[in-house]
Amino acid sequence: MEPLRIGVVGLGVISRFYLDAFPRLPGTELVAVCDLREEALAPHRAAGLPCYDDHRRMLAEARLDAIVVNVPNDAHEGVCRDALEAGVAVCVEKPLTLRLEEGRALTELARARGTVLFTAFHRRYNDNVLALREGLAEDAAVEQLTVRYLEKIEEHVGQDRWYLDPERCGGGCVADNGPNAFDVARLFLGELTVESAEVVRDEAGVDRQAVVRLRSADGVPATVELDWSYPHGEAKDVTVRLKDGTERRADMLAGHHEFKSSLKHEYVGVLAEFTAAVRDGADVTRPGLAMLELVEAAYREGDAA
Repeated sequence: MEPLRIGVVGLGVISRFYLDAFPRLPGTELVAVCDLREEALAPHRAAGLPCYDDHRRMLAEARLDAIVVNVPNDAHEGVCRDALEAGVAVCVEKPLTLRLEEGRALTELARARGTVLFTAFHRRYNDNVLALREGLAEDAAVEQLTVRYLEKIEEHVGQDRWYLDPERCGGGCVADNGPNAFDVARLFLGELTVESAEVVRDEAGVDRQAVVRLRSADGVPATVELDWSYPHGEAKDVTVRLKDGTERRADMLAGHHEFKSSLKHEYVGVLAEFTAAVRDGADVTRPGLAMLELVEAAYREGDAA
């Protein structure tokens, strides 16, 4: 079986985890990269990898099977649309788009073209989260679930300062960290709806903290706590309380002692599931759209409170 020829569009703070994953996945081949900044392209150009400063030219010339979209959030829709219209499968960093209607339009386009549109939620591949999920008995009755996603955002963005611009990011902690946290809850409970939200904004109007209360289709409540101003490093975990009174907890950072080191194995999981979907021709659009629905509902409920 020939390896999938994949290009990476956007060489920001998260791209290195994708780039590091390729050698660990024999069925993939990194064949091109694209970025607007020559300083980001320079080391790849020196290594002999084809480099582009225009994703459309890369799509036209590089004979790609798929692309990874790692550009700022406000550019997701355009790059994804161009790739889908070219018949190239897409793995896009969360969120799929800034607005729900854009995500729906991309989903319709992917289905119409029979092309894979996959949104990356890296925490669903976290080893501690998966161990917790697999350790629950098949008939375990969950009474309550809590996901905490707490960090000081300025420590995480590196040179990608666009994260701090709500017009480019799509908002604050709800738009940025919300999708990963909501997706972890969905991993355990299935489809979710927002029941209420408390959103705290700073003087610039950016949401820095939020508590979002969700409910599964089976009636199980879940709480997601988000914080962009957490003063104690970072805390990212999920706690499941069962109806028998016991609690199970997964610390997403446990065993990963260096800053962001948990992302190394998580992005291997992202790329592995994406390539499997491409080979199978699977429709994997629902998770990306589901998270946009929850983000929109959380902001709506928070603003109404």
